[in-house]
Amino acid sequence: MILPVRRLALLCALGALGAGLTACGTTPAAPRPPHPAPTAHRAVPTRPPTLAPGPAGLTPVFEHGPRTAGKTVALTFDADMTADQGPRAAAGEHFDNPGLIAALRTLKVPATVFMTGRWAEEYPAQARAIGHDPLFEIANHSYSHYAFTADCYGLPTVSGDRMRADVERAYTAFRRAGVPDPMPYFRFPGGCYDGRALRAVSGTGVTAVQWDVVSGDAFATDADAVAQDVLAGVRPGSVVVMHCTRSAAPATERAVRTIVPELRRQGYRFVKVSELIATASGR
Repeated sequence: MILPVRRLALLCALGALGAGLTACGTTPAAPRPPHPAPTAHRAVPTRPPTLAPGPAGLTPVFEHGPRTAGKTVALTFDADMTADQGPRAAAGEHFDNPGLIAALRTLKVPATVFMTGRWAEEYPAQARAIGHDPLFEIANHSYSHYAFTADCYGLPTVSGDRMRADVERAYTAFRRAGVPDPMPYFRFPGGCYDGRALRAVSGTGVTAVQWDVVSGDAFATDADAVAQDVLAGVRPGSVVVMHCTRSAAPATERAVRTIVPELRRQGYRFVKVSELIATASGR
């Protein structure tokens, strides 16, 4: 608002507008710049839930979630490929299963994929796509898929002084394939471990993830039998172990198409392993 001339002159004489008016003229003070818009709050990423170390700092082992925290179940899929199977892949053997991943997406089933580093090297585009899909999480299944104990289903063994390096090498393979934020979960090849193995990988900060429901899909061709094994074994908080390899588990996709609608009919909700661990750890 411009002041009347007489009042303006009086105020100028008194010096009351010293900084408000330019040389006591009639030009009003420049408007203050608007306050900057408040910066949106950005959530700080939190570390994925893990279990506390066991006695003497041993790697903790997780087998299933709480039985009393609702009807949840985690489907897990091992993407197996051993370090020496490159020639077989080059000859046309399929260690991947894109049809299974497509079925999980169609059914909107969250899942945890335990991937070997060698699998990520062989199928980097698939590893990257799975890793970027919020429906899934990728966890560590070693680099080589060599056993961490002797006499483990005929698998070659990794020496004790190389166990930690084998786990870390898998994470390196994931990064090179473009997998973002793989989970701090580790599944021993064949599920075989002992105290020495738990001590060896303790420095990596992982939680070892086992299971309480065996699907029996490895080398199975009868999808209905696989589905029945899973449906008979699932309880609240269960972790189901299955496989994501066409050559070694050709019936898995068909079994999943039976398992998922039936468990949903029974009132189960599918979750990732991270949610079960979070519930178990009180997070």
